[in-house]
Amino acid sequence: MRKMITLPGIGGSGDAHWQSIWEAADARFVRFRPANWDQPELDDWVQSLERAVESCTEPPVLVAHSLACLLVAHWAARARSAIAGAFLVSVPDPDGAAFPEAATSFKPAPTSPLPFPSLVIASTNDPYSTLDVARRRAGDWHSEFSVVGALGHINASSGLDDWQQGRALLEAFCAGLAARGTER
Repeated sequence: MRKMITLPGIGGSGDAHWQSIWEAADARFVRFRPANWDQPELDDWVQSLERAVESCTEPPVLVAHSLACLLVAHWAARARSAIAGAFLVSVPDPDGAAFPEAATSFKPAPTSPLPFPSLVIASTNDPYSTLDVARRRAGDWHSEFSVVGALGHINASSGLDDWQQGRALLEAFCAGLAARGTER
């Protein structure tokens, strides 16, 4: 059974966030654990992600939200471990006015192609990014790109509950990984 490592953004994902709901409903989902959710330090988050990936018996799929999408790109440049792919939801704009000051160690956003399959999911009215920024990031990373409509930051505040649309996108992404047989 392939693990899915959930990677919440700054502050972690509370009980009403789709990531937490997916974790509670499906044992394949496990959360990575950095030292501090509220004062993120890039090096700590990268090391925490590496430990989480290393603990898997086969290459996992990363399921990232917000700041953790930038984490995945930074981690990819340093990683020793293999993953099957990355599902990247609501990539924030680190140069935008709403980007948290506490997360400055995640700047600048990496622009190198990711060495594994990835899918960037974007909302048309994300307060932490624009559709153009998300599309540009997907292009930089050589990620597939999907726009899911006006869902805000695609978080608990969006009222998505278990976000069935997202779960269907993740399942389709994973099916594509299996069909390609591509892993890092």
